[in-house]
Amino acid sequence: MPKFRPKLIIMVKEPVPGRVKTRLGRDIGMTAAAWWFRHQTRSLIRRLRDRRWDIVLAVSPDRDGLTSRFWPGDIPRVPQGRGDLGARMARLLAGAATGPVCLIGGDVPDVTQAHIRAAFDTLQGRDFVFGPAADGGFWLVGARAGHRCPPGLFNGVTWSVADTLAQTTAQMDRWTIGYCDVLHDVDTLGDLQRIRRGLSAPAPPRVFSQK
Repeated sequence: MPKFRPKLIIMVKEPVPGRVKTRLGRDIGMTAAAWWFRHQTRSLIRRLRDRRWDIVLAVSPDRDGLTSRFWPGDIPRVPQGRGDLGARMARLLAGAATGPVCLIGGDVPDVTQAHIRAAFDTLQGRDFVFGPAADGGFWLVGARAGHRCPPGLFNGVTWSVADTLAQTTAQMDRWTIGYCDVLHDVDTLGDLQRIRRGLSAPAPPRVFSQK
């Protein structure tokens, strides 16, 4: 039986003022927020390169992102496509074909190769894995077999609220789920200040199983 290489999908937007990290931009200015995201994503992509998995960039806007010079030219790209965040994530997971797949955003400064490896390890015994975010959402979602993800996997989920992760897993009773470390993403000035003070420094990755 062939062994399929794990795939890590990183969702990125063109770092254009007013188009990316607008909540942060309302605190520090749209130009500063776009500058932060540009340098953050470049650092993250460089840090997460690893021969144990393939990286794919899911870009937005679709046309501009596919030809952008902001992102490394040697990494494959796919368009995020239309729909809300849930629709785009479900489509990206399902489009990953056979084998394990993990999906993350570009705004999690603390994520390391060890965290990604822990997530893929979890998928050896679980259908799905989540990396909880400190704000109640999740910074990572992964599936043991992406092509089996239903298109409506995230239907009805309210994004950017304190129980986003709880809403998501509440409708997944038919699957087994595992959890990785809680990390911080950056949406506001408070998040950015917390990162800069080192209050969310990476801890050794752990895996928490739900069922």
